[in-house]
Amino acid sequence: MTLMQAEGFVLAGGRSTRMGEDKALLRLGGRPLIDLALEKLRALPLAAAPRVAGARPELASYGVAIADLHPGCGPLSGIEAALAASSQPLNAFLPVDTPLLPAQFLLWMLGRAQITGALATVPRVNGWPQPLCAIYRRELLELITAAVTAGDYKVMPVIRAACQSRQSLDVFNVEGVASAQPDLFSFSELPLYRWFHNCNTPEDMAGIGML
Repeated sequence: MTLMQAEGFVLAGGRSTRMGEDKALLRLGGRPLIDLALEKLRALPLAAAPRVAGARPELASYGVAIADLHPGCGPLSGIEAALAASSQPLNAFLPVDTPLLPAQFLLWMLGRAQITGALATVPRVNGWPQPLCAIYRRELLELITAAVTAGDYKVMPVIRAACQSRQSLDVFNVEGVASAQPDLFSFSELPLYRWFHNCNTPEDMAGIGML
């Protein structure tokens, strides 16, 4: 498979306060979530090995980690640090606490981003954008840094504002796309909305066993 002009990053810099323990090290099927997330990105034809946005000593054995440029500013700071470290125009982001998302969907989004040329490619499920599971162009770095420096840390509003001048934001409905392209259903046996099951609490992790 031809390599794409893209890099991949696992967002794993959160403090896991609602979980009560490090989400990245929780196990699913006997494997830590960080390992599962990196495996998904390694399945993609990326130009470089995937890295972890969230430099913590306990994650060092799983992959190369990148420290936030503005610590304590939430996932937007992790996105900022990843884009600053990237050498490629396209960058795939996967949150560590979304273990059910199929790797094929990330590959599909990279292809979509190549076709549209959008600065940001963000899936929307049940009406809710998923900006932590998205494709961002490195061109967004300067605008994201300006937002973080100004104290604006909410990912989706910052991305919307950054893309507004160029009208280059692609927020698409996963359900609508799958209706038009049924091959997306083959990426996983789970319903589409379950792909984005987010594990923030012990109850969320327990819920995976009921899917």
